[in-house]
Amino acid sequence: MLIMIFNMNFSFAANLLAIIVLFRGNCGLSKCITRYLLGMAVADLMVLTIGVILYQIIDVYLPHSFFNQTPVCRVILTMMFISIDCSVWLTVAFTFDRFVAICHQMLRVKYCTERNVAVAIAVVFCASIVGNIPYYLIYEPRVVVNGVKWSCYVKSSFYTLPIWAAFLWLETILTPFAPYVLILLLNSLTIRHIILANRVRSGLRANNSTAKHTDPEMENRRKSIVLLLAISGSFIILWMVNLICFICVQFTDRQFLEASFNDPFTIAELSGYMLKFLSSCTNTFIYAVSQRKFRDELKNVIKYPLALVAKVIDLKK
Repeated sequence: MLIMIFNMNFSFAANLLAIIVLFRGNCGLSKCITRYLLGMAVADLMVLTIGVILYQIIDVYLPHSFFNQTPVCRVILTMMFISIDCSVWLTVAFTFDRFVAICHQMLRVKYCTERNVAVAIAVVFCASIVGNIPYYLIYEPRVVVNGVKWSCYVKSSFYTLPIWAAFLWLETILTPFAPYVLILLLNSLTIRHIILANRVRSGLRANNSTAKHTDPEMENRRKSIVLLLAISGSFIILWMVNLICFICVQFTDRQFLEASFNDPFTIAELSGYMLKFLSSCTNTFIYAVSQRKFRDELKNVIKYPLALVAKVIDLKK
């Protein structure tokens, strides 16, 4: 839990700073990219606020608070799944946008527009809300004290009724199996396109005896490859434990959210949740910090309050 709190503080600060910097619009990114990154950062901030603060931390340190009553707990859990889906599928949407922008120059003019970005973000948010509403119905009180229902526990019927089994399989296919496949496929095609373009460009430059200097275009493409590999790798690694736990529940007698925190499966499950939350908070940071102008603007944002404090101290003197 202490590790989760540390990761939450770091990720919360990173995403909050990313939102401020991107909102200022001075980091040299196109408006389409900026909108996607802003949407991803807001979704990631929702994951941290709802999934980590309102659910994980309060459940452990304030077990008898208002937020831990069953009706409120149900809403928090449902909103947590909504925010995770938003974060994951906005990453997919942005990956597809970059695939079109790099690999299909003709389609880029029609698809990569501010209007289409706004529509894509709205569709992702609305679909995430509609698709996760059933989660509100799968929980029951863990205990009832003096007529007050506390905490949330997955109903036993969730594991036996065919309709819930179908819902769980559908949700797992949509998040994260489908994003796994789409991100890997799109990034692989994008990297392949970049490599082929680099070979052609290298061949042309080899025929030009005067071209001895470093090619900025090829350097930018190499950076794009590293960036895409970082996004794909972080998503796959950080979701792996959660996927393994899902498979165990489907093919063994294990259940989610078991009461014993000394059980190895429960420890693995909670670790998977922590890594999943971390995954929802890294992509915006990776995309943004890789941009030099973003780093410069980030320094300006950090220096600004320090400069104000220095001015106030000078005035008091």
